[in-house]
Amino acid sequence: MVPEPERVVDLASMQREFERTLLGGERKFTRIQVAERAGISIERAERMWHALGFATVPDDEIAFTDDDVEALRLVVALEDDGFIEASVESSLARKLGQTQSRLASWQSAMFLDFLAGSKLSADEAIEVAGLLLPAMERLQTYAWRRHLAAAAGRAMAGSDELARGIRAVGFADIVSFTRLTRRLSETELGELIERFEGTAADVVALNGGRVIKSIGDEVLFVADTAAEGAAIALALQDAVNADESLPELRIGLAYGTILIRLGDVYGEVVNLAARLTTECKPGRVLGDRELAAALDGHPDYSTHRLRRVAVRGYRHLVPYAIQRAD
Repeated sequence: MVPEPERVVDLASMQREFERTLLGGERKFTRIQVAERAGISIERAERMWHALGFATVPDDEIAFTDDDVEALRLVVALEDDGFIEASVESSLARKLGQTQSRLASWQSAMFLDFLAGSKLSADEAIEVAGLLLPAMERLQTYAWRRHLAAAAGRAMAGSDELARGIRAVGFADIVSFTRLTRRLSETELGELIERFEGTAADVVALNGGRVIKSIGDEVLFVADTAAEGAAIALALQDAVNADESLPELRIGLAYGTILIRLGDVYGEVVNLAARLTTECKPGRVLGDRELAAALDGHPDYSTHRLRRVAVRGYRHLVPYAIQRAD
């Protein structure tokens, strides 16, 4: 049997090797040194570090690599070139950090599951990580470039309404999710969420929309037109109804001007869509007055005005049932 001290040393050595592989080099600098080499103040470097989602590092801790210095220099260069405004620097870092943190959490869990099911030695596991890293980087860069090209194409070919930020916004919410969390095991709950998010992402993409974010039991999406928003909502209800493993959904839609900032959406239209979701019956789609007006006369959809309701922030909200035309 391997003595305990030796086993601890082996684990520590393995951790250092993994870290060196993932970080692309040795930790060489303190936070003060990395700021000096990047040519920025320690306050600005600290602000960026926190915005990216990392904890404060003590002054004397050797925690940073050459890549950390280069990343800070890139931010400075982009700001000097006028591509990034100083006022949004921290917001940009925060969004980037949140997105990459979620991706990294999923990927690390996937890799650990792979290791648990294999019989690799520590050296073999490190070698596999070194091979996987560039492959994952290439895949992420490919997906990012494709999405960037699609977004740029939409922006250049968009209508005047799109230029003014007019979109359809939808919330799709799982019915009785809290009750489900009590009844299902962690594994079953994870499978349910994965299936729901996957189904929603496929339906939204196939109908020309974009998923803005998913939060467990809820997906927020946008579409360029009211008709596309209705198509997504109704197709999503159809997909869920056809899948016995998925619970029913409530979907609320609203149409109008939204603020699109750093990949997220804000404004009254977003709030209206959320409120309509809470008022919606399972399996149905509700829209606001503007969405119903935009669909008026459309050959594929019909709207039916329902009784006025009072919800938080809106005392006289008029919902419309959205359906396919007969």
